[in-house]
Amino acid sequence: MLYSIFKFGTFWWIPVAGVLFAFFSTIILMKALAPKLPHDKGRAFAVEGALSKGKVRGVGIVFVLTFTATALLYDVMSPEKIVYLVVIAACMLTGYFDDASEKPWNEYLKGALDLVLAIIVAVTYLYCHGNTFLIMYPFSLCLTIPYPLAALLIVILVWTSINVTNCTDGVDGLSSTLAIITLGSFALCMKTSGNIFDILFIVYFITVLVAYLWYNSNPSSMLMGDAGSRAMGMMIAVVTLLCGYPLLYIPFALVMIFDGGLGLLKVALLRFLKIKILVNVRCPLHDQARKVNEWSNTQVVFRFAVIQFIICAPFVLMFDVF
Repeated sequence: MLYSIFKFGTFWWIPVAGVLFAFFSTIILMKALAPKLPHDKGRAFAVEGALSKGKVRGVGIVFVLTFTATALLYDVMSPEKIVYLVVIAACMLTGYFDDASEKPWNEYLKGALDLVLAIIVAVTYLYCHGNTFLIMYPFSLCLTIPYPLAALLIVILVWTSINVTNCTDGVDGLSSTLAIITLGSFALCMKTSGNIFDILFIVYFITVLVAYLWYNSNPSSMLMGDAGSRAMGMMIAVVTLLCGYPLLYIPFALVMIFDGGLGLLKVALLRFLKIKILVNVRCPLHDQARKVNEWSNTQVVFRFAVIQFIICAPFVLMFDVF
């Protein structure tokens, strides 16, 4: 909004003000609103789940709404990006109502809501950008996919991103640290497109995640809950599409795909096909690392982050960001 008001001079101060607004607003509001938010009840089957009991939960509602306000004020918004903001906020709300509920929501209900939001993202993206996708940089390979198949693939991307990100949120600072690396990698790659406003969209979300880590670093006092993790997964899916190279989701979110995705695959195969896999492996993998390999929470966060950074770095360098 400020870009449309100040139509003269240089605009360098607007994104700087946006980053400062996002960071300090998140810090202040999380502290101020903590007494009004739900508290974690502990998870009986999670590793060290009892340690989370009593902590403030669902603070994702704070940093997602702060991000929304920051984007509206300090970014240039198109109708497409407004739709994405609404969908990210809706994803956050479905998670928050689950966080605040006495009984967890039925997983099929959450799956149906994810499907609706994913369809909205697919329709919006295909309407604005068409059905031709860039496959590999720097070779400029393109692939035109029939609209129904393209919509299906986008729905799968969104659903996968929401759920693997949600499943990764089980160790203080883990999912948000991995998301920062993932989103930061996309932002660096998007420098080649020259669209500074899509990059600002990412930077503002990274900023509120950094502010959240102020309270969520080990040992945490606040938890994002489904309100944060589901919105974070939606944001990653949206940024994947905005980047223009959707296959980059695989390397840029590979640690989350393995950490959260293997558990989803394991449960799905057992429930629907009665097939048992990874019988001796705890899922999510961060529980395997803590319970079996005896890594501390800090070691899990740093080592998973190092692995994701090393995976991202070669792909980022291919985009000639330096």
